[in-house]
Amino acid sequence: MKRQKPNLKHLGISLALTLAILCIDLAWTSGAAPHDLAAKLGFPLLRLLGIICLGLFAGQVIETFGWTRKLAVVARPFFNFSNLGVHCSAAFTTAFISGTAANAMLLEFYEQEKISKIQLFLTNYVNQFPAFFLHLPTTMFVVLPLTGAAGALYFLLTFAATLCRTSLFFMFGKVYLKRPDLPLPEPGPIAPGANPDKPRFMDLIPNIKTKLLARMVNIAVWVLPIYTLVFILNSNGFFDYLNRVFTAYVSFHLIPVQSLSVVVLSFAAEFTSGFAAAGALMDAGVLTIKQTVIALLLGNILAFPIRALRHQIPRYVGIFSPKMGLELLLSGQMFRIASLIFIGILYYWVA
Repeated sequence: MKRQKPNLKHLGISLALTLAILCIDLAWTSGAAPHDLAAKLGFPLLRLLGIICLGLFAGQVIETFGWTRKLAVVARPFFNFSNLGVHCSAAFTTAFISGTAANAMLLEFYEQEKISKIQLFLTNYVNQFPAFFLHLPTTMFVVLPLTGAAGALYFLLTFAATLCRTSLFFMFGKVYLKRPDLPLPEPGPIAPGANPDKPRFMDLIPNIKTKLLARMVNIAVWVLPIYTLVFILNSNGFFDYLNRVFTAYVSFHLIPVQSLSVVVLSFAAEFTSGFAAAGALMDAGVLTIKQTVIALLLGNILAFPIRALRHQIPRYVGIFSPKMGLELLLSGQMFRIASLIFIGILYYWVA
């Protein structure tokens, strides 16, 4: 396994580029005010880096103490069936708590050569299933009062799409991956008076010093300027402008284009506001329940490019390499959109 070293030169260039972006914004635009930078940029950025660090640290602890199989037991039947193995199952379980931490664990396992690239990609796609449930409790109790039956149908259809593509990914792994992970070595006999936990704990310290620090430095090289640039673009209304231009060319004969534009714009601006806009249109008699459900699905699909640029690119490019991060983000979202279109067409035909 290739050992990583912290690239301090690249980190210095990254910091300089980040400061240059901030200075340009403060000097020539009317975007974020200086007093907003700490609350709206600094703290979220530190929180993101902290979550990534916790994910990498969790991967180190799990491997060092041999907890992979214990953590993977929840989803073991599915990952055994798909030949993805225990390491991918452990990351899947972690995704129910934090998707960012799960991705950091996948990177850790991949760089340790515990999983292959195709296993990393498939598990990242499958992790959209726990991501669906991660925010469900908070969104459901906001959305259902706004849209009623239409919101319930929307959640049901998006869950069906998630379940459909997750099943297909497991089936693909079953066919394409011929072998699961190699079994973990059984522990050898313990000498009398020896403490098995002490050497394992002592192994964790050098791993943190040699691997965790290097990975966090190399991740920060990409996260700092990209996250800052996205924040500056958003604060200056760039994404709102893209939404207006994008929806100006959208026309759909099943739904009044003005109504669809409102839903798409609201979805891109803030997730729950899309439901608020759709619910208001439905209550006003502009949209039927069926049209409202289709509008919500289309809003989710059409707002993807803006939401991906705003929220996901800094995380994916920062955790993984820029090339791999973009590949994961674009391919995963294309699969998500394809499944939503498929389920939406079925709903249109059946309802």
